[in-house]
Amino acid sequence: MTTMLKTKHYITTISIVLVSFFMASGCELLDVDEVIDPNNPSSAGVLNDATPGELQNMVTGLESRHRGYVANTTQLFGSFGRETWNFFASDPRFTIDWLGQQDITEPYPNFFSSGGTYNTPYQAIKQANLLIESVENTTTVTEAEANAYLGFAKTIQAFQYLIPLNGQYQNGIRIDVADPLNPGPFLSYNDALDEILALLDEAYNDLSNAPADLPFNLTNGFGEFESAEGLRQVNRAIKARASIYAEDFTGALDALDDSFLDLTVGEESMNRGVSHVYGNPPDSFNPLFYPLDSNTNQIMVVHPSMIEDAEAGDLRVENKFFQRTNPVSNSNVPEDAEYQDARFESNTSSIPYLRNEELILIYAEALAQRNQGTDIIDAQNAINLIRETWELPPVTLADSDEVIDQVLFERRYSLWAEGGHRWIDARRYDRLDEIPNRYGRVFTQLARPTSETNWENQNE
Repeated sequence: MTTMLKTKHYITTISIVLVSFFMASGCELLDVDEVIDPNNPSSAGVLNDATPGELQNMVTGLESRHRGYVANTTQLFGSFGRETWNFFASDPRFTIDWLGQQDITEPYPNFFSSGGTYNTPYQAIKQANLLIESVENTTTVTEAEANAYLGFAKTIQAFQYLIPLNGQYQNGIRIDVADPLNPGPFLSYNDALDEILALLDEAYNDLSNAPADLPFNLTNGFGEFESAEGLRQVNRAIKARASIYAEDFTGALDALDDSFLDLTVGEESMNRGVSHVYGNPPDSFNPLFYPLDSNTNQIMVVHPSMIEDAEAGDLRVENKFFQRTNPVSNSNVPEDAEYQDARFESNTSSIPYLRNEELILIYAEALAQRNQGTDIIDAQNAINLIRETWELPPVTLADSDEVIDQVLFERRYSLWAEGGHRWIDARRYDRLDEIPNRYGRVFTQLARPTSETNWENQNE
C-alpha cells in the first residue's frame, strides 16, 4: 500500500496546447520532435492506451490534488464561521478582509486568498477527468477494473465540487468543465447539488460493478476502505453530507444505510473514516500543524467563543485546543488569542475529512427533520452517543427544534476546523446572525471570480 504521496514523480499535469502563430503559418523551422518530460507528462501521453502503471500514477496524483483545498478552506471558511482567527502577520488582509472589517457587505471578486476554495478543487476535478478519459481510452484493463477507476474518480470529483459550491453558494458553480474552452453553464446552488448527487450515484453504480480488490493502490488515508465495498461506503457518506445540504433528509438516511455509519460509543468509533496523508519531502507537510506554544505571529488560533461557549468537562475542548503560555496578538484584532489547534502530533500527521462522528450527527439531524415514529428519541440517543464519548451528560430533547439546536451545537465542537462546517451550518439554517462575531461582519458567500465573469461576458 502506498503510504506517501510522491508528487514529484506521480502528479500528472494537465496542459492545454495552443497552436502558435508560427506553426499556423507552416514554418518548417519549428517542425521539431516532441519532447516528453517523464516527471511531468503531458495528457497526450496517457490518453492513448494508458498502462496500469500510468493509471496508478494518475490515481496517486488525484489523491494529492484531493488534499489541496485543506488549508485555505479550513482557514477561510473557519474565519467566516468564527471557528478560527488566522493571525498571519505576513498580510493584514487575513484579518481585515476575512473578518469583514472593511466597508463592504460581501466579499469582492477575487477575494483575498480565496483561490484554494475555488481554483484548487477544480484542479482535482480536472485531474479526475483526465483519469476518466484515460481509462475510457485504454485496452489494458478489464471492464470491471475500469469501473473501479471510474467510481473512484467520480467520487472524488463529487467531494471536490462541494467545496466551491459552499463558497459560492447562491452564485452557483460550473459542473461541466471537461472542455476548458467550452465549459458548461453556471448552475444554481440547488441544481448543482442535484448534479453532484447524481454523480455520486453514478460513481456508486460503477463501484458496484468493480472487482472486490481494487486494481490500484491508495494511500493509508483510506485504510480499511481500500476496496470496492469500502469506497462505496465512503461514497454514501459523501452523499449523506450532500443530501442534508439539499434538504433531502430521507435521501441522507438512505445513504447512511450503506455508509460506514457506526452507532457506537468511543473515540475509535468517532474517528473512523478517511483522511488526507502527509509526509516528509518530496511529499507535503500537514498544512494545519503548528508547534505548540511556539513564538510566532503566523498561526491559526481558536476563536475565543469556542472556549466561552463550551460545556465544562467537554473532552473535545481538551483534546483539540491547547492553552498557550504566551497568547498571540494581531494588530487588527484588539484581543489576544490564548488557544491554538492541538489535534496533530507532528507535521506529517494525517488530516481527517470524513469521520463517523459527522455521520452520527447527520443521522440525528435527518431523523429530526423527518420526525416520524421514534425519530426524535432515536436522534436524541445518537446525540448522546457523542456526548458520552466526550464525557458529557446526556440530554433530553422534546421535539425536532430542540434536536436541531443540539445537533448544531455538537457540530461546532465535533467538527471544529474540518472544512468550515460552522459557517455552512449557520447559513443553511438561516442563523448567520447567531455566529458569535467580533470586530467585523459575517459574510454569506464569496463573489464569483473575475476570470469567470470575464469569460461569461466574452462568450455571451
